[in-house]
Amino acid sequence: MKSTTTFAAEIQQDPVDAADKPDGGAPRRSLVCHLAILAATFSALVFYAHYAVQGNMASVIVSSLPLLSSITVDQNPGSAELPVALDGERAPLTPRATVLEANRSTIRAPAPANRCDGRYIYMYDMPARFNEDLVRDCGNLHPWLDMCPYVANDGIGMPLGDEGGVFSGRGWYSTDQFMLDLILHSRMKRYECLTNDSSLAAAVFVPFYAGLESGRFLYNHSTSVRDALQLDAIDWLVRRPEWAAMGGRDHFLVAGRTTWDFRRKADVDELWGTKLLRYPAVENMTVLVLETSPWNQTNLAIPYPTYFHPETAADVSAWQEKARKTERRWLFSFAGAPRPGSNKTVRAEIIRQCRASSGCKLFHCGGVVGGGGAADCNSPAGVMRVFESSQFCLQPRGDTATRRSTFDAIVAGCIPVFFHPGSAYTQYTLHFPRDHGRYSVLIPHAGLTARNVSIEETLRKISPEEVRRMREEAIGLIPRVVYADPRSRRVGFKDAFDVAVEAVIDRVAKRRRGEGADVVRDGEREH
Repeated sequence: MKSTTTFAAEIQQDPVDAADKPDGGAPRRSLVCHLAILAATFSALVFYAHYAVQGNMASVIVSSLPLLSSITVDQNPGSAELPVALDGERAPLTPRATVLEANRSTIRAPAPANRCDGRYIYMYDMPARFNEDLVRDCGNLHPWLDMCPYVANDGIGMPLGDEGGVFSGRGWYSTDQFMLDLILHSRMKRYECLTNDSSLAAAVFVPFYAGLESGRFLYNHSTSVRDALQLDAIDWLVRRPEWAAMGGRDHFLVAGRTTWDFRRKADVDELWGTKLLRYPAVENMTVLVLETSPWNQTNLAIPYPTYFHPETAADVSAWQEKARKTERRWLFSFAGAPRPGSNKTVRAEIIRQCRASSGCKLFHCGGVVGGGGAADCNSPAGVMRVFESSQFCLQPRGDTATRRSTFDAIVAGCIPVFFHPGSAYTQYTLHFPRDHGRYSVLIPHAGLTARNVSIEETLRKISPEEVRRMREEAIGLIPRVVYADPRSRRVGFKDAFDVAVEAVIDRVAKRRRGEGADVVRDGEREH
């Protein structure tokens, strides 16, 4: 062992290795090597302090300390030998590499946002009597029609053929206009953000087939029979713990008929419909219907189902391209029947003007179902053939303000012509642009009633370039107004279902924040 004096003397020497001395003396550790070890230790402590503050494990420094003792000094000055890997082992890391690897395991990049955040839907598993049993009993869904072919394929009906080129590609079905209960329930079963935890849900879906159920008893049944299953469903709902969270204000329901089928004012057998939308519990919910009441803000109108149910975005694009290229020989057309004795529609005048014009195609639906021209109007190919060959399609009021025909026309690439704002503009605010002139024409019905407005002259004043622009706008609406095939798992575009669900989620979020209360305006109930 060297004496203190000897070690002090060495400090005064130039730090070179003894092996390089002329006398060939024995090798000695250089002062630089000692300082290197001390520096490495100090650096490790600094790293430990830094990463400990950031919340990393103390194992960073622990894992590096053994490496400090494993460093050996080369016989050449200033060099250090790295640890050598044993056979079959991973090479040990230097202290710096150890710190960096430990850091990678503890400091991670932010996780990508969950695409279902704020979009989760909780769907009740309701007793079969409220949905599936109704479908199984499809023969009794209508008093004189067999509805079983229409409940096929999750509610979109039986597939249609080419029909002489009217339909091209896939996605065309004989769909009844009152099948939305089943269609949207089937879509919801495949919704990507379903959850079994109602506390995570942005909204709660109630799969009660209110529209199908009410259709069984609308004709010649007592009010007690009409209301029985609906009252049963309400009683089942309000007993659920999920209902208690917001008293039903986060719940939504599809009732695939117009609002007037659910707004009977009194328990009088002679009055039409049920009272579903007048029950306080249901007034708390959001109900999706085919047509809303102008006096009530709690419901949302969604499009009637059409015959087109594409599986993919490619199916939509292919059909849109066909609609653009179709030759349209008629300036305007009307598919429908008169409403004798009704002062709410201008159909009689429309039919008169159409018959008098060489530029109009009249697809007259007369008589009763099953007789006369009515069979043709129930033919998807017959209706769509007329619309595909027309530039403008007339959409007057019928039994109510709205018509399925509006959406069939848009799918055909035909520009809709309305005679009252309530036929579309004040109804389908979720699915149609606010600038109604971009895709449609409004001819006030008062002018037709007074017989001082010509439909043909009004439409011929629109320039060909403007007609092309409007048609393109109408064709662009197709994805938003059709319901994708409910069996498809690769839809790839936002359809009418997606638009409606987003609106419900947005409404519930506002309700949770205390915004946008939905109330029936005092003194403005329907009379």
